[in-house]
Amino acid sequence: MKKNKNLKVAIVMGSQSDYKTMQLSGKILKKMGIKFEIKIISAHRTPKRMYDFAISAERNNIGAIIAGAGGSAHLPGMISALTPIPVLGVPIESKKLKGLDSLLSIAQMPKGIPVGTLAIGEDGAINAGLLAASIIANNNPAVKRKLNNWRLSQTKSIKKKPN
Repeated sequence: MKKNKNLKVAIVMGSQSDYKTMQLSGKILKKMGIKFEIKIISAHRTPKRMYDFAISAERNNIGAIIAGAGGSAHLPGMISALTPIPVLGVPIESKKLKGLDSLLSIAQMPKGIPVGTLAIGEDGAINAGLLAASIIANNNPAVKRKLNNWRLSQTKSIKKKPN
């Protein structure tokens, strides 16, 4: 990965229906002042688009990829197989198995092809945004400050005693 303060994050998802969940990653990145792009890329229905995206990600100044997928959820793993950039997998909640199928598909990667797997659904998308921000913060002091301030604000919002 390039040593670069201007790295951006790519948020990709398998279909339009995943956007409701995946836009939450973008909201976090926006709060952190991180540039990002959002794309629909299906591992099964648009394999050439997926391949072209993955092999050009590093050249396109992407420092982390958040990939959301449901069902068989091959998108995060296939992208990880094609790029050295960190891939964060967000299992999308499915109708039939409530996202457990997505979670297992993303988490059970063969050795040598890592995907950082987050929680199913909205919590996973939010945490993926925060984890991507942490990755970008390694090369960007402004993002590191915003991330630290966000965490401090979260800590201060917790009451010391119940009402």
